[in-house]
Amino acid sequence: MIDQIFVPFLDMHLFILIALGTLFGVLKGLLPGLSVTMAVTLLVSLTYTWDTIPAMVTMIAVFYGGVYGGARSAILVNIPGSASSLAATFDGYPLTKRGEAGIAIGISTIYAAIGGVIGLLCLGLAAPFLGELALGFAARDYFLIMFLGLLLVGGLSEGAMPKAIFVAGVGITLGMVGMDSLTGVERFTFGNLELKSGINYIACMLGLFGLSEVLIQLHNLGKTKVNVVIGKLLPPLIYLIKFLPLTIRTSIIGVVIGILPGAGGEISSLIAYDHAKKTVKNPTRPFGKGAYEGLVAPEVAIMSTNGGAMIPMLTLGIPGDAVTAVLIGAMTIHGLKPGPMLMVETPELFWIILGAAIVSLIFVVIWGLSAISFFAKVILIPKYILMPVIIFFTVIGSYGINNSVVDVYWMIAFGVIGYVLKLYKFPTGPMVLGIILGPQMDVYLRRAIITEEGSLWGFVSSLFVHPISLILTLFVLSTLLSQTALYKKLKKQVFQKFSNKTVDERKAS
Repeated sequence: MIDQIFVPFLDMHLFILIALGTLFGVLKGLLPGLSVTMAVTLLVSLTYTWDTIPAMVTMIAVFYGGVYGGARSAILVNIPGSASSLAATFDGYPLTKRGEAGIAIGISTIYAAIGGVIGLLCLGLAAPFLGELALGFAARDYFLIMFLGLLLVGGLSEGAMPKAIFVAGVGITLGMVGMDSLTGVERFTFGNLELKSGINYIACMLGLFGLSEVLIQLHNLGKTKVNVVIGKLLPPLIYLIKFLPLTIRTSIIGVVIGILPGAGGEISSLIAYDHAKKTVKNPTRPFGKGAYEGLVAPEVAIMSTNGGAMIPMLTLGIPGDAVTAVLIGAMTIHGLKPGPMLMVETPELFWIILGAAIVSLIFVVIWGLSAISFFAKVILIPKYILMPVIIFFTVIGSYGINNSVVDVYWMIAFGVIGYVLKLYKFPTGPMVLGIILGPQMDVYLRRAIITEEGSLWGFVSSLFVHPISLILTLFVLSTLLSQTALYKKLKKQVFQKFSNKTVDERKAS
């Protein structure tokens, strides 16, 4: 059945559908607020009458193209096209301000494709094993993963840890607004009907990174000028070798996070970025100032997450993220049985989907590099034209979340908040992180305590009893320890001792 992987390459009809689907996904990624989930959901209704295989490969193509495309606007205008592209703003936009928009898009394209290939390799070789591993994760393990993600606030602090912690705390508080999903009790709604559904993090993100950027640009109008160098598109070949260890590590992070239901690219990209900051000793530039490694790590992780997310979808019928949940629905509509029976009844479809994803990655490179001049020239558009266009898409994007004008009001409110935060040098990333992860941590923590019959001590002790929980707990504790002054002091002393010993040995020889 493995020969079915070549069907998307040999069938010209499928090949063209994948090419167009990938292009549609990339263009979608340029429009902030229009999510990949929305695009794939739209295709479910459009492809309802299609044959199963053309419909599925088209949706897979849009999936991969859309995830890749989200970083284009993040790099060019500092507005993430999706939540998973947030990390691309940290070093991608500084590269654009340095006049390296072309090389930034080139790096993100090449390494996104590499990450996607590694994710698909894991899907093809280890799908059954990794799918069973995902079933072993309990509520306490998801809580630890979310908590570990929240600890990344240190990596987003931009050198101002107290400010980052404060902003993250505000984000967590705002994330708790609405009706409690477990008890139905209203929290921080103050009797307001509109607040019962909570604050959508996409509206928050569009305001903090979209509208606030427009306000900052208008505030600095005439003070700064961004030069664009488009000629150099591809990174030097030596970088492919230099970044290879980081690429492998972050792709593994992406796959592992991808197989966990509900985690997704926004978490894997932030974890990968934080991992790069902690492990890369001599970056090309300081992180946050245009380091190539700071762009490579999240791009690789995001695309490898796609392959990871499809593992539980195809082998267990469990969605790895929102898009794969839609894909499961699409499979059901077309009479398929996502899960173990899919591999038994229609094993050829598994390999066709894998082949379609590979073809889509090829077109990610083709569309990404062939249109790189077009992407980079976006920032050459005069501000009196570009700024209203950005405002238009942020309004449309926020309204399109729930077809509600309330989300537009939230977007405007967060735009003003983001503008004030940026004026006073407060990082905005931790607020989005808090809004996304805070509610999930809350739910998983209480589920874990309920599992232990309401015993808080039982929950704490379970963290050190179960193997997966123990490993994650050790990761959390080591991350907390690495943020303390004592750890940094000891690390410095050990480094100095080792350096002095090395110097003495050289002198003796």
